[in-house]
Amino acid sequence: MHVYIYDTFLGDKKFARTLAKIEARITDLGLSGKIGRLGVAKKTIDLVKDEIKRGAKTIIAVGNDETVEKIVRCMPGPETPLGIIPIGKDNLIAESLGITAELPACDILSARRVERVGLGVIGDFHFLSKISTTADNFTLRLDSGYSIELKRRGPIISIVNLVTADLALPEGLRFNPRDGLLRLLIEAREKKNVIFSRKNFESVFAFTKATVICDKPVIFNNLIKVNGAIEIEAKKNALSVIVGKNRQF
Repeated sequence: MHVYIYDTFLGDKKFARTLAKIEARITDLGLSGKIGRLGVAKKTIDLVKDEIKRGAKTIIAVGNDETVEKIVRCMPGPETPLGIIPIGKDNLIAESLGITAELPACDILSARRVERVGLGVIGDFHFLSKISTTADNFTLRLDSGYSIELKRRGPIISIVNLVTADLALPEGLRFNPRDGLLRLLIEAREKKNVIFSRKNFESVFAFTKATVICDKPVIFNNLIKVNGAIEIEAKKNALSVIVGKNRQF
């Protein structure tokens, strides 16, 4: 059984025609299933877990990047694949997975090309794409041996699992969310804002585990509050996701 989880913003009347086209297309493809709607009264984690217990074979996130990340945080493991039907703005995750628009996404669901990818984990919080902060006065200790201290506000610090189009990577640099690694990207406006424990300057570091250490709260993605110390790690093969043939990895 397919379960389509509609995000709250899709209740706006302006999306009614698009949703009607999607529902007609999935019916034509024989992909009809149950529709669940996110809302104040029903937490995402409860909705996803309940549907998987009831026998859902595929969970489909219908919405944008925020929708996808909310549902990813609730997926119990790779046994149940995640599909995506992107609607509206901010659908960079879907684009990276080779899914460019609503109706082609339905055909991709039908083709059911499944890949296992990793996730990033910070504390109990899982993420598919990345977490970022511009906070200052904290330290990142990587398992590769680097210790990076952020002394003043300015650099954009991103921990990346799945590259999206908003990241300006150095030419020729490619990441693969299946390799069991995360990447630390430092987009410094001024190099003097970053003090490295080693003298050679690099803007990209690969790691499997790191520790954030801070004396005052650091906020990632305007959502995750770190105060004290917390680990960030790569979790390999943690999610099965339906992708298009033009995925970017």
